[in-house]
Amino acid sequence: MKNIDQFNFKNKRALIRVDFNVPLDDDFNITDDTRILAALPTINKILTSGGSVILMSHLGRPKEGPDDKYSLRHLVPYLEKVLKRPVQFATDCIGKETEEMASKLQPGDVLLLENLRFHKEETKGDETFAKKLALLGDVYINDAFGSAHRAHASTAVIVKYFPGAALFGYLMQDEVSSLEKVMKNPQRPFTAILGGAKVSDKIEVINNLLDKVDNLIIGGGMMFTFIKAMGGKIGSSLVEDDLIPTALDAIEKAKQKGVKLLIPTDTIIADAFDNAATKRTIKADMIPEKWMGLDIGPETIEAFTAIILASKTILWNGPMGVFEFENFAKGTECIAKAIAKATASGAYSLVGGGDSVAAINKYHLSNKVSYVSTGGGAMLEYIEGKDLPGVTAILES
Repeated sequence: MKNIDQFNFKNKRALIRVDFNVPLDDDFNITDDTRILAALPTINKILTSGGSVILMSHLGRPKEGPDDKYSLRHLVPYLEKVLKRPVQFATDCIGKETEEMASKLQPGDVLLLENLRFHKEETKGDETFAKKLALLGDVYINDAFGSAHRAHASTAVIVKYFPGAALFGYLMQDEVSSLEKVMKNPQRPFTAILGGAKVSDKIEVINNLLDKVDNLIIGGGMMFTFIKAMGGKIGSSLVEDDLIPTALDAIEKAKQKGVKLLIPTDTIIADAFDNAATKRTIKADMIPEKWMGLDIGPETIEAFTAIILASKTILWNGPMGVFEFENFAKGTECIAKAIAKATASGAYSLVGGGDSVAAINKYHLSNKVSYVSTGGGAMLEYIEGKDLPGVTAILES
């Protein structure tokens, strides 16, 4: 596999799979440009090396073919602004007209293709569709870590049509090396912090991490399944009763492996799922009926912070509470700040998953942690120990 820095892009058309699946408001303005900004180093590398660029991505989940709501044409004004050059737009990602536009590209030109998912063949990993996409470029670059866990036509199948000319972009290189640093060669102590709503979303993550970490911190809504499993009273807090045996298994496995499993000892409870609800601090296993836990409490924050500050490698996925509500955001904010403080003291920290990234950005800490991953699902699948088709296809090419 050639490195992007070793490839000669002069007079070459680079077909780049980017992840421009960005949130848009009702007027089609981008509300979070993190993923686009993350792709700029790769795009600019090719343009400054005398090549032209063809960008392909999906946006949203269009159900029945083309839908203007999901058209990538809405991104053109923003892309022209950040790339400081005109961006051509192809109204389809394949076909004669698109092939003609690609063939006429001059060094320094940029062409954005219409949403890949307007064709169902994309998500089906259709070989004929992948071959049609491949006709557009001389070299293929995958820089879409957020889609690396999908065996789609544009992420994995297409690689076979670029023998010796399939590369990772800078973002993919950084994502994979950051995850390897945490999962394959962590400095000790290694602490993983898992939050979010459901245990069911993180079962495989928990099981795989218990073989690798020194400390596993559980927060967010998923903590109440663990607390109930240990006999605690959780009121009307979020719980997955069918996963109580799974929680008990994890508790037992942690004991056997000598992993310190930290579950909140106190919580901020509310009498309604509302920022303006009445709130109280209480022991996490003594929540009254009709009350629900919406954040971790001060005692827990102190305990979790001490563990984080003593760590050399930190992985964070998932908030500690309903941080969208200002009155229940303190746990998430304090954990984010503890991770930043530990990083400043020499720890390596990796933050990933939509809500964790949103929290890091909310508290302006993205430049205070070692790495912020752009791929929630892809990151989780890597942590689960699964192969990522978009990564494997290039490594094996």
